[in-house]
Amino acid sequence: MNQKLDILAFGAHPDDVELGCSGTLFYHISKGMKIGIVDLTKGELGTRGSEQIRENEAATAKEIFGINVRENLNLGDGFFEINRQNELKVIEIIRKYKPDVVLAPAIEDRHIDHGRAAQLVHNSCFLAGLVKIKTTTDNAWRPKVVLHYIQGYYLKPDIIFDISDYFEDKMRCIKAYSSQFYNPESNEPETVLSGKEFFKFVEGRAIEMGRYIGSRYGEGFTKSKPLKLNNLNNLI
Repeated sequence: MNQKLDILAFGAHPDDVELGCSGTLFYHISKGMKIGIVDLTKGELGTRGSEQIRENEAATAKEIFGINVRENLNLGDGFFEINRQNELKVIEIIRKYKPDVVLAPAIEDRHIDHGRAAQLVHNSCFLAGLVKIKTTTDNAWRPKVVLHYIQGYYLKPDIIFDISDYFEDKMRCIKAYSSQFYNPESNEPETVLSGKEFFKFVEGRAIEMGRYIGSRYGEGFTKSKPLKLNNLNNLI
């Protein structure tokens, strides 16, 4: 029997979820919610590391999160398309885990995979609710909420989540990817992510988002449609 999840976070590559929304995930894990992560590709085209190294790093991050579900759809780093075949693969996952909330990559970003992944996940969340689309997993299921976490490019957030108590956990997850980020022992080529200053950017972005809501650290999200609200006190 498939495990129903409260929140399912998608990344175009291993480490996208950690960078974009791991503080938010840690908060909800602390509240006993069931969380899962799905990476769309293995990040095999990355300048640093290898497919196997990144797989091992993702497994380490999974242990830091303390979650049971992390899958990789292996759609092809850099070249996956928004097409029927790939939408069906994502639909299968959504119907398998039946998340109430889906967290997806940024709608626009420096890496071309991020915006494309955002659209692929957005499409699939809608299509997963159509009963006439047949899959091998359970019946139609449409998440109640789809949010897109903000990545490298600055995007004006619609929602900011306070992660002040979980920022250090976020950084531990990020640093699990030692092949991709600052590692003084690495002899691989430098990238925009591998400099020591990149960790300062991660903290600076969290400080920037937190400042908007009067918190030390925050994570920002955009939405594609209005959200239902039953109690104005939930905005406080």
